Amino acid sequence: MTDIYEKLLGAADENHIKVGEEMRKHTSFKVGGPAVYFVTPSDEKELAAVLLVCRKEEVSYFILGNGSNLLVGDEGFDGVVISMDGFVGCDVDLETGVVQAGAGLSLARIAQEAYKSSLTGFEFAAGIPGTLGGAVVMNAGAYGSEMKEVLRSVRVLTPEGEVKEIPAAELSLGYRNSCIVTMQYVVLSAKIRLKDGDPVSIKSRMDELAGRRKDKQPLEYPSAGSTFKRPEGYFAGKLIEDAGLRGFTLGGAQVSEKHCGFVVNKDHATAAEIKALCEEVKARVKQKSGVELEMEVKTLGKF
Repeated sequence: MTDIYEKLLGAADENHIKVGEEMRKHTSFKVGGPAVYFVTPSDEKELAAVLLVCRKEEVSYFILGNGSNLLVGDEGFDGVVISMDGFVGCDVDLETGVVQAGAGLSLARIAQEAYKSSLTGFEFAAGIPGTLGGAVVMNAGAYGSEMKEVLRSVRVLTPEGEVKEIPAAELSLGYRNSCIVTMQYVVLSAKIRLKDGDPVSIKSRMDELAGRRKDKQPLEYPSAGSTFKRPEGYFAGKLIEDAGLRGFTLGGAQVSEKHCGFVVNKDHATAAEIKALCEEVKARVKQKSGVELEMEVKTLGKF
């Protein structure tokens, strides 16, 4: 991979490239071995150049937000992790109610900017521990609302290196999915359309949802949020509880006692333990109810 490093140096500033970066530093599960290369492009030109190297050299790569929906194997990732931490701009147009933000900006920060501008409609996302790019890709949602309700358009980098702005209606946004992955687009930024609101009411709603999260979710342990997608007609947490798995433990990993829809790193779990526990949960739920659970959390690398 030495030759790849030299090519990456021709695409990005040396200070933006790390070798052997431990992914446990970049995931909310707090697990994960080293990525061979970890690159943080500063702008679209650098990003496009890094992606071109990866594609030309047929090197595996992964676009990283803040790692809040990701489980990286203990042996790490034999490729290039591209962090979007450099894409964090934010602009609010008070006349139109449109917020334009970079893919690497956290949803919490965008919600705060909307609140400060007296714009309502994004309160649901204030507690989602992810970035805008990831939220667009998976049509993130909470408390009955989803990104597709407020998303106006998305700027993407195509596999051919072209920058395009795509209307939200053309992204096939569904439950925790979109066409962005299949089209191999990389989200650069997005526009969100909000409405004028009362700042007191906006803050009250955000505080209410934060309180509900604290009461019902195991925020005291590292996790990746809801571990499994909601099966049609069911709730994953209820199926897991009905299978007798509340508090089920494997090594340092556990099905949360507080909310069965969460798998948590309770006691210095390895990524392999977390993955094995998830597989066991899927098997027991299938045996008990006949329902096949699907992981919402993405996996990367070697376990």
